[in-house]
Amino acid sequence: MRRNLLHVWYKELSYEIREIVAIAKEVEKYWREIVWENVWDPVIKWEKIPSRMKEIVKNALDKNEVYAYSPTKWLDATREYLAKKNWKITKEDIIFFNWLWEAINKTYWYLAFSARVIWPNPAYPTHSSAEATNSGSEHITYTLDPNNDWNPDVEEIENKVKYNPNVAWILVINPHNPTWAVFKREVLEKIIDIARRYKLFVIFDEIYEKLVYEEKDRVLLRDIIWEVPWISMKWISKELPWPGWRCGRIEVYNSDKDENFAKYINSILSSKMLEVCSTTLPQYVIPEIYEKEEFKEYLKNRIEKYKQKAEIANKYLWDLDNVLFVKPKWAFYLAIKFDLSRFNLEYTPEIKEENLKKFLEEKTKNKRFDKKFCYYMIAKNGICTVPLSWFNSTFDWFRMTILEEDLEKFEYILKNIREFIIEYRK
Repeated sequence: MRRNLLHVWYKELSYEIREIVAIAKEVEKYWREIVWENVWDPVIKWEKIPSRMKEIVKNALDKNEVYAYSPTKWLDATREYLAKKNWKITKEDIIFFNWLWEAINKTYWYLAFSARVIWPNPAYPTHSSAEATNSGSEHITYTLDPNNDWNPDVEEIENKVKYNPNVAWILVINPHNPTWAVFKREVLEKIIDIARRYKLFVIFDEIYEKLVYEEKDRVLLRDIIWEVPWISMKWISKELPWPGWRCGRIEVYNSDKDENFAKYINSILSSKMLEVCSTTLPQYVIPEIYEKEEFKEYLKNRIEKYKQKAEIANKYLWDLDNVLFVKPKWAFYLAIKFDLSRFNLEYTPEIKEENLKKFLEEKTKNKRFDKKFCYYMIAKNGICTVPLSWFNSTFDWFRMTILEEDLEKFEYILKNIREFIIEYRK
């Protein structure tokens, strides 16, 4: 063709959580039923959705208005309800999106190319892919320290902000995906102080905040920030739970403090107008679902189950000397970091099926160790997890869910993972 169609940063648009499914499906052809630990889905993992939540959705379907357009920002009644829960904003400070991916993309797409965002290493790839694609430049990151419960290195943040004048935003993901850490209040306050002193804006991804295990660990940015203009991202699809409806919102704080920030937020809103509106049904039912005692009890019970399984995982993984396991403090995942100095990196598990062996050799050629580990664990144990170096990480590590409702099966999964880790030990 006479013109190259590819964006220079198109390779940033990858999603290993889904891509590893192709590897697992290939393994499945040969001999094994796969245990899918790569993606969170409570429905697939047999979590029972609250019956009252289903009833509310069913009743809403009988109402004509749920089939209509919604206002650009979303339904007034829903935004008013959410604003009453948060005295620092009004309904006009809330903008809904069809999915958080849309919110994240628009947040980066409407930045000036030269206005960079410094974000954590590791970070969820939806953020990093969108920011790198928009800017067309290498990432600017700050390190999360696995030896300090994955809290950010605040000194590194300040140094990179100080010597990178194009940095205009700090991205904070808290609770953090994919480390499953909850950052300390004093660390968050120091980050906000950096933003204040260097006149930066802040993006705060708080989509899992309702799933923090301990209330004492749950620190929202609105509790510690005042004059700095910032955006908080929320996602109802996780807490309801309703992952099939990709429903998210941003909350805008202190837009009156900076004219440039206010115009930037208005550019995001203008782009929403071009789409007319977001999906009506999920936003329509939010207030009624959130106010039901059954739902509140359900959320509480979910957290208790996740805490229990985090403890079980800790029993199997904490004492392994070739990995670092930090017990999760929220939600339904856990992550395991490799100490590569204690691994036999030349070791390759035996695969008897010749075609499968060749397939894996090809797929792992020149790949980082965590990919090799995860691909071969599918072939040997039938357990599909996610290699996390793809999360724009300098670490080699992997992620699994703690959703399995059958505790005996959950322990069986952990036992097999433990044995596979030991198999690689030097």
